[in-house]
Amino acid sequence: MLGDPTGELTALRAETADYPPALGAALVAGGWEAGLLLDGAAKGAAGGDSGYVAGCLFRVVGVLVHALHGRAGRWLVNEKGMIASAGRLPGAPPDFAARAQALLGAVGRTPAELAATIGDARVLAAEVRG
Repeated sequence: MLGDPTGELTALRAETADYPPALGAALVAGGWEAGLLLDGAAKGAAGGDSGYVAGCLFRVVGVLVHALHGRAGRWLVNEKGMIASAGRLPGAPPDFAARAQALLGAVGRTPAELAATIGDARVLAAEVRG
């Protein structure tokens, strides 16, 4: 445990105890970005650019994770473990964590494989956005 002789850490912890509803609403509203990113990824997929598609999908999953945390009013402090954390939240789509990991774990190489992955990502994004 950290020492806190001045009470500074205790005061900061108290300031962040309540999740700001406006932050949650903004993160949920920001879910629109997933669609934009998936449209861009589709253009890269047509040319077989798996690196570009993978980059877009990482951002898509991040947007979805933040939206789920915002809807639940729960803090997300970094990207490590973000998918598992989102998958445990009430309101997460069924098997969110496994499905999101599958998107990132097997993006594909051919235009057809990449398009299929993007299709799966669109379904997951639609479920998160409700």
